[in-house]
Amino acid sequence: MTGPIVVGIETSCDETGVGIVSGTKLLAHQVASSMDDHVAFGGVIPEIAARAHVTEFLPVLNAALDEAQLDLADIDAIAVTAGPGLAGALMVGVAGAKALAVATGKPLYGINHLIAHIGVGYLDDVAADLGNSSQLGALLVSGGHTEMLKINSLTSDVELLGSTIDDAAGEAYDKVARLIGAGYPGGPAIDKMAKEGDPQAFRFPRGLSAPKNMGTPETPGKDRYNWSFSGLKTAVSRAVEQYHLRDLPVPANDIAASFQEAVADVITKKTVLAASEHGIDHILLGGGVAANSRLRQLLTERTHAAGIGLTIPPLNLCTDNGAMVAALGAQLVADGVSPSDLQFSADPTQHVGIVSV
Repeated sequence: MTGPIVVGIETSCDETGVGIVSGTKLLAHQVASSMDDHVAFGGVIPEIAARAHVTEFLPVLNAALDEAQLDLADIDAIAVTAGPGLAGALMVGVAGAKALAVATGKPLYGINHLIAHIGVGYLDDVAADLGNSSQLGALLVSGGHTEMLKINSLTSDVELLGSTIDDAAGEAYDKVARLIGAGYPGGPAIDKMAKEGDPQAFRFPRGLSAPKNMGTPETPGKDRYNWSFSGLKTAVSRAVEQYHLRDLPVPANDIAASFQEAVADVITKKTVLAASEHGIDHILLGGGVAANSRLRQLLTERTHAAGIGLTIPPLNLCTDNGAMVAALGAQLVADGVSPSDLQFSADPTQHVGIVSV
């Protein structure tokens, strides 16, 4: 083994994930998703997700230990997502992790779900040189979060540069998917439809990109690095409505492609701008929407043009998983950060600046 062996437990939404990491080496990665149980409702139902975590917690944990060929006695520490996320879902993971910590006597770390998405970039199989950048940044794009971060220290100093002021990108995808009949989850459905559509067919707005929002490098506007997707969603709704009013078929593929282009364009443009103006020389892309093909492609093009390094985790490590939690936990152990007090609670609104509780 190459370092402290950490079990990571993730239950912030609809995936029950358990990963095991030794230092920066991934030993096990197991996930059980309750996604199929939510499809009929067009979104994640918190109570259904929490019940699924209760059912899957031990089977997924045992599967991860079997994959790593380890017993709980071999583990040095336990890490669990303390927040942000769905309250009931988080509580299942936190309660289970506390029980394991008490039963085994192992130290427990309650960690931030968002920072864990960055921690996955330190794994050998993702980007062995990530920690060698002089200034690391991260773009997190998921169903609940769209944020640009400056990572001064992964384990103690994370700075929020910009975020969405309304819908996250993933939420916008789900809402637009409903408007054009693409189904749920919206991200994969729209990504697939966009490949058959014209991204220039509709000129949808790029929120908070006007001069009054952007300002200048000397006098930056308050939303220079922020995003807004509510206006984009409204523009799509109005476009669809015009076809319905004229009793014409909705060009769903063209709308999907044009919507996706607007999202990828504004996210990548502001990300590269923030990185350039804050001395960031390497960006890690993380979160479920990081699986989007156009976002990956355009961010790759624009970071390369700007001379900025980019790490994109493999698809199975973009969405929520226990491996990322274990990876961050291993970094906390290696840096000598004190374990969490067992009295900590799940925090659905945990701020991104709080790496561990």
